[in-house]
Amino acid sequence: MDMTNAEALLKEAKQILDRLGLVFFLRHGTCLGAVRDRAFIEWDDDLDIGSVIGLHGLTEGLVRSAADVFKEHGFDTRIEESELNLSVDLEKSGTRMDWTCYRIIDDSIYQWPVIQIPVSLHVDLKEIDFLGEKFLVPNPPEEYLRLKYGPEWMIPKRAGGFEQDVLDLMAKTTLPAASDGIMGLANKLEPQRHTGSLRVIDLKGRPVEGAEVLLAATTVLTGLDRSRTNSHGYVYFRLPGEAGYVVAVQYGDHKEILYIEQLTPGVDYVYTPDPQNPSGRANALIAGQV
Repeated sequence: MDMTNAEALLKEAKQILDRLGLVFFLRHGTCLGAVRDRAFIEWDDDLDIGSVIGLHGLTEGLVRSAADVFKEHGFDTRIEESELNLSVDLEKSGTRMDWTCYRIIDDSIYQWPVIQIPVSLHVDLKEIDFLGEKFLVPNPPEEYLRLKYGPEWMIPKRAGGFEQDVLDLMAKTTLPAASDGIMGLANKLEPQRHTGSLRVIDLKGRPVEGAEVLLAATTVLTGLDRSRTNSHGYVYFRLPGEAGYVVAVQYGDHKEILYIEQLTPGVDYVYTPDPQNPSGRANALIAGQV
């Protein structure tokens, strides 16, 4: 992310949303950098801002109208809707921004990849100085960052350092167990239930038996599910829909957490480790004949 472009983009977004009277806050890595470092995180790849539907007068209609205004200002704009949020993906001058507008579910919102955050942290937002302007963050920001990144949020971590912390937080989040009717993972194929597969292959091209595979949806509250690969290296899954998922694969002394995988029902995937990129990969699974 070009930091000069990122600063200009964030300030322009602030001008647009302020003019529309829409309240937003810094979130995820943008909030972490602003609070901890008073700067963008140097290895961050996008900007993250948020709002809460139902707070500060925000409605879905206002979000969609604001997306049209961003488009009028030269932003490439795409709206994605899920059970958990209404997300406006924005891009301009080669810099991406994600404005996620969360739905309140039982006094909580769920931030990527499904971390439960009390909505109360977003009612009376805190104003901070950042980039020479005033921005809002969850209040208290330290509690938000602890919930989002774990107790060691003050320690900078590149890709490969934070994924396990976030996965542990997902496991602790009070979600229902994976439902057979929504999402499932097993090492025995049930044609009436499963809609696709994942095969784990080692560096020598051999199927891995007994590899632990963990799967978590990021757009619906399905919880986590896990299974071990069968003798042919397969696990079989049922997905709630085409979306982003967290996939973790572990066998022997190898472990990789794929934090952002776009998966589609009805597709078979192959996982192969990459010794040149042991962590931080996105969309690493290969779709096709297995």
